[in-house]
Amino acid sequence: MKKIQILLVEDNEGDILLTTEALEGLTIENEIKVVKTGKDAIDYVTRSGNFSNVILPDLVLLDINLPVKNGIEVLSVIKSDEKTKHIPVIMLTTSSSKTDREAAERLSADLFISKPIDMYAYEEVVLLIENFLKNLDQRLN
Repeated sequence: MKKIQILLVEDNEGDILLTTEALEGLTIENEIKVVKTGKDAIDYVTRSGNFSNVILPDLVLLDINLPVKNGIEVLSVIKSDEKTKHIPVIMLTTSSSKTDREAAERLSADLFISKPIDMYAYEEVVLLIENFLKNLDQRLN
């Protein structure tokens, strides 16, 4: 069975650690790549610049508050490009702004999840992502 390729776009080291550790504990085999700016995320999914030889991700976990380009700008690029618009994007962000949620929905984000502060609530978020991945895994394999 193929490993699911996950691109985590996150600039906060604590959130990177928490998210990668949580994803490593999933029952679905996955490989996680991390980029820390919106520009790097765009370069990654368009396979340009330093990322010309990467494997396209099967899933993008995207923060909104990023340096250089924000997550809404990244989502817009992903969903407007014929080569990448099929890639599911989960907005995983500290933002609970109605404006951000509506922008993400308008640009066809697959899920919008506000990052919880509490570790137990974070486990629920991971379960949501795992269920999403199980459905994705069935489509890919």
